Amino acid sequence: MRLVIANRNYSSWSLRPWLLLSEFGLEFELTEESLAGNDLKKRLRRHSPSCKVPVLIDGDLTVWDSLAICEYVSEQYLDGKGWPESAGARAHARSVSAEMHSGFMGLRSEMPMNIRAKRFVRPSSAAIADVVRIDEIWSECCEQYGGEGDWLFGRFSIADCMYAPVVMRFVTYGVELSGAARRYVDTMLGNDSIKAWIEAACRETEIIPGDEAGESRP
Repeated sequence: MRLVIANRNYSSWSLRPWLLLSEFGLEFELTEESLAGNDLKKRLRRHSPSCKVPVLIDGDLTVWDSLAICEYVSEQYLDGKGWPESAGARAHARSVSAEMHSGFMGLRSEMPMNIRAKRFVRPSSAAIADVVRIDEIWSECCEQYGGEGDWLFGRFSIADCMYAPVVMRFVTYGVELSGAARRYVDTMLGNDSIKAWIEAACRETEIIPGDEAGESRP
């Protein structure tokens, strides 16, 4: 398998499938593409018809879109273990993952992932509502499944991959969270795969001006 990703500091979508592959110890080749330059679309077209990342190339098969990649990997390489075991928890996990995949536009647009930075933004009411809803999701999941482990559904799952970039955003912008949500952030930040991604992001030097939102904070 070969996974094509972009800049680790900024590319939230790239983090998701990388985290799944890494956390389950699967072997894969990694190709990294810069997000800068006028030839970006041309370079990405070599990997995917969508001209976007991430892209998973497995033999003759090309899978694009982070959630689709995670689904494929879970089915083909993890015997379905990317999702919770019980049907109810699995449906719940898919629901909150789909909600992340298609929603929270206020948060995404106003607080782009920028791991290296500590920034301050004045969020709109839409972004604040997104933060409240995400806190609610994390708190409810951790309360319901906390007896099985510290991840959203007890053991690590695709749902955690989908929310990993949100954790990065909340750290960058100093977002205040409830106690349960804060503990989930700590679980994510304590994970070895996430630590490796953050370390790699901090070694990068490329700057994407459009993703340098807000003002610097201490």
